[in-house]
Amino acid sequence: MDMAKGLLRGLAGAAVVSATLLALAGCQDDDGKTGANGAKDGRNPVIAPGKPGERARTLSPEQAARERPDDTPNAADQTYVRGMIEHHRQALTMSALAPDRASAEAVKGLAERIAAAQKPEIGAMERWLARYPAPGGAGATGGAGGTGGMGGHDHGAMPGMATEQQLKELADARGTDFDRLFLKLMTAHHEGALKMAGQALAGGNNVAVEEMATEVVATQTAEIHRMRALG
Repeated sequence: MDMAKGLLRGLAGAAVVSATLLALAGCQDDDGKTGANGAKDGRNPVIAPGKPGERARTLSPEQAARERPDDTPNAADQTYVRGMIEHHRQALTMSALAPDRASAEAVKGLAERIAAAQKPEIGAMERWLARYPAPGGAGATGGAGGTGGMGGHDHGAMPGMATEQQLKELADARGTDFDRLFLKLMTAHHEGALKMAGQALAGGNNVAVEEMATEVVATQTAEIHRMRALG
């Protein structure tokens, strides 16, 4: 499955980068052995783990920098982050309706957990966009105003997004009707997020985006199971 392959790729990529940057606590002495007084050239070497069955190599900082995988963001990374910000914002809009409309405490608790998880994720993605702005000035996040930042965007291009009519129906619902519709719409919303994350993991190149998408897969898969159990 593409999503599974992408997930494994993301985990492996993050592990390789982290391991490649692992500095030695000790340095070589004059005999070429590891010592406590620093390397002969005054710089700490870096351990580069070998492939399965191969020994690790000791590299200079310059060699380690050259061999570090290039994780320059590509179009798939940009598309994922921009889209997922809007996707998350709609989830916050839907979740904000629950305290005054839901009848089941479990639904209220679920909405609270969704908001608690996705607000920080939006912040992380906005910081990523600030660091890696899209070419030509594209990639606006849509701002925080309006209906959860949804105005003026083509939400039909993002899987799982509720329509304006569905959002109105959810806002008008109360009690068990709200519970039922919330679980239905949010389950579809999460399933769409999994599809978007799978596309990023399969086609993206940036390690930070891979990590964000992997977190979405883990968190929202668990929440889908919970919502199906409540439904």
